[in-house]
Amino acid sequence: MRTRVRGWRWRRNPLRRRSDVVEAWTTVVVAVLLFVGAPLAGALVGWWAHEQARTVAASARAQRHSVRVEVVGRTPEAPATVQGSREHSYRVSVRWSDPVTGPHTTEARVPAGTRRGDKVDVWFDARDRSVPPPPGETQIWQHTITIGTCAAGGAVAVVLLGHAIVRRVATNHRLGEWEREWARTEPQWTRRQAGGT
Repeated sequence: MRTRVRGWRWRRNPLRRRSDVVEAWTTVVVAVLLFVGAPLAGALVGWWAHEQARTVAASARAQRHSVRVEVVGRTPEAPATVQGSREHSYRVSVRWSDPVTGPHTTEARVPAGTRRGDKVDVWFDARDRSVPPPPGETQIWQHTITIGTCAAGGAVAVVLLGHAIVRRVATNHRLGEWEREWARTEPQWTRRQAGGT
């Protein structure tokens, strides 16, 4: 029957070694880092990524403008096949009229399934080139959560790797201590055993 004594690394006893105490404290530190440090790191990095993404989105909004255009060019017969979750688009001739600069006709990307005569919103840069829309709140939050989760996961990996290294060093140190103890004890023990037989 096997008996497990809880907390033996913390109590003073002749079997406890310095490497046992180091390993016990390492386990406490690892638990705190895993349950407090890693989530905190993920939250801080996610917050930083959120601010960066909002800055990039605001800059993109300042450099781009949305225009309601009419599709005047020939559109593909069959809509493009959808791969993954991205919405496909294709280039087609569009027309719009600006009160200041007058009528414009250019090529722009429109969503798949758009037909000639449809009116759609298209984003242009300062030189009237068709550009993707700036990131919205959904993309910003997806970016934030992805970066925060990766940071927390990276922190967990670093903590677990550090814990494995400390345990390996502690185990090697403990084995060395046992070898030295046995080298001192073995001659006395074998003499007593030899004398008893």
